[in-house]
Amino acid sequence: MTFESLQQQREYILLECISGSKAYNLQVPTSDTDIKGVFILPQKELYGMTYTPQVANESNDEVYFEIKRFLELLEKNNPNILELLSTTNANQLFRHPLMNLVRPEDFLSKLCLETFAGYAKTQIKKAKGLNKKINQSHGTTRKEVIEFCYVIAGAQSIPLREWLYENGFAQEDCGLARIDHFRDVYALYHHSQFEPGVAFKGIFSGADANDVQLSSVPGGTDPLAIMQFNKDGYTVYCKDFAAYWQWVELRNEARYEHNRELGADYDSKHMMHTFRLLAMAEEIALHKEVRVYRNDRDFLLRIRKGEFSYEELLEMATRKLNDMEQLYAASDLPDQPDPELAASLLISIREEFYVRES
Repeated sequence: MTFESLQQQREYILLECISGSKAYNLQVPTSDTDIKGVFILPQKELYGMTYTPQVANESNDEVYFEIKRFLELLEKNNPNILELLSTTNANQLFRHPLMNLVRPEDFLSKLCLETFAGYAKTQIKKAKGLNKKINQSHGTTRKEVIEFCYVIAGAQSIPLREWLYENGFAQEDCGLARIDHFRDVYALYHHSQFEPGVAFKGIFSGADANDVQLSSVPGGTDPLAIMQFNKDGYTVYCKDFAAYWQWVELRNEARYEHNRELGADYDSKHMMHTFRLLAMAEEIALHKEVRVYRNDRDFLLRIRKGEFSYEELLEMATRKLNDMEQLYAASDLPDQPDPELAASLLISIREEFYVRES
């Protein structure tokens, strides 16, 4: 089964809903229309050698889950699946009568604390990382090893580049020897200290080097200086540099520009959905239902518009998460859904659908 073949065999669609911002009542004029749904494999495909758990169009804004995969995720209290099943009638484009057998209230459990609120926690952590990236200022060229090397001069240290300049040395004419029991600390020599013919490899191999290098140094000569390479700092810097430019390459430019224009140092749409998930998790604990259509639209859109500072949002989210733990501890929701329910529903739905099909 492919997305295209499913669209040509729509009799195998069990549920089709508008999803995303329009289902949440959080749409803005630029919002797209997302579609999610459930389908059942034709009987011959089910009995064949392959199984198709889900299909989607190229842009991934139309996604359909096969009934088995749908029930597997539902049993795990997956937020996307619970939202799909709980979509309001106004946003349901098609609903097969067999889907009435699957009721969200039969699957809600304390797992939602981790799936809804836990997912929100993950998003907050990502927002912290995004906040860091937005406020980083990495040049397009990665710093060289030399930027993390320092020479001991008396009771102080000075950058290696500065020391080389003051002494009129090129790093290519210098050699390093390891000093036992001193991590990333080296004895530094210059070829002028030795008889003609002694040559060194240099402190590092070139602009693209990721480490310093050692040379064979004749014995009996004191080093000109002691050099330390801040290797840990360089490693962290390289990871941050790579992550930053990967983020630049993959980021949604429209959203980035939106946030930049707002002056928000976080992804405002991302944080809006974080608070939506937190509110839904709270409602599940209090009311035992998944409220997809958001009546707190005004508050959530204020977040999207960047009306709150990053620190204010983190404080509110932390407070909500702390309260959530107590709500779920006091709730009489089961720890997890009945493990037999999904299996029995799958059998019933397949049997009845295939009997009708034949």
